[in-house]
Amino acid sequence: MKGSLPTPHDLAYGGLFGAMALLLPTVFHLVHLGHVFMPMYLPLVALAFFVAPATAAGTALVVPLLSGLVTGMPPFYPPVAPIMSLELALMAGLIGVARRLFSPLSVWWILIPVLLIGRIVGFGLVYAFALIMDLPAGYVAGASLLSGWPGIVLMLIVIPPLVRLTGPNRKRAGERKDTP
Repeated sequence: MKGSLPTPHDLAYGGLFGAMALLLPTVFHLVHLGHVFMPMYLPLVALAFFVAPATAAGTALVVPLLSGLVTGMPPFYPPVAPIMSLELALMAGLIGVARRLFSPLSVWWILIPVLLIGRIVGFGLVYAFALIMDLPAGYVAGASLLSGWPGIVLMLIVIPPLVRLTGPNRKRAGERKDTP
């Protein structure tokens, strides 16, 4: 069955972006900006523009859990790691599928709706877990949603130029315009 296994390209990119997603939060947390700029999201959301949807979603599902196990951030209690894991996997998978279905669309037309959907799902997950934990669900979920907006802005600033400059549709150096 063709396409069922990740390609070496997908594995290499998944490893590289997964490693960035593990290391970048450490840098941001050193200056106490990790919870504001969502640094783990940046490489995992960007990854979805470079690899197959399953690879992007799988990497995004595993990395927050691995980071939580190894570094303690994001924490498992309160259940930030599982929530991030689900939210990131959904966003990465949606970007990967949208990129394949609507490849002529600009990165913006894919990224903006997926980030909004991801944050809405994240809000819902935080709300549900807060209810289960007998916390003020509206307050906790609202605070989570509002605190993430600088990270959304950062992704909107960084990811489109990154994809444009290094993505699969860019022209290679020395390539002629009339080359198919």
